[in-house]
Amino acid sequence: MKRKVLVIEDNEQNLYLMTYLLTKHEFDVAAARDGREGIKVALSYNPDIILLDIQLPGMSGHAVAREMRRNERLASVPIVAVTSYAMPGDREEVLAAGCSGYMEKPIHPETFVEQLEVYLAQSEEDRRSARGNPKGDRNESSGR
Repeated sequence: MKRKVLVIEDNEQNLYLMTYLLTKHEFDVAAARDGREGIKVALSYNPDIILLDIQLPGMSGHAVAREMRRNERLASVPIVAVTSYAMPGDREEVLAAGCSGYMEKPIHPETFVEQLEVYLAQSEEDRRSARGNPKGDRNESSGR
């Protein structure tokens, strides 16, 4: 089964590039162009990971991440900030808002999917550990 990625991004070129790279690597991709839409799509789409722009119209990515972390259904979904914010303290700010990781824009097409895979692998390991299965034994019926 394809892994599901939600991209919350208001810039059409960035959204196109991320969607292209992800679908080329056989991910199922949904998109939202602002924070409120992103939260709504996340609740119905049940993504495996969320890529979140921080500079969004109407509702900042920080606010989106905080709201998602308060929602029981989204609290454990990895959220990776994909942002041009690269000043000292910006990374810490997105992590404090509830993001699981941070990727700088402009993204690098050669390494973008690899970076995403690292966050997905970490998320899977965290889920196994939470189920009391730290070695990743696949005896459980996790559906993956």
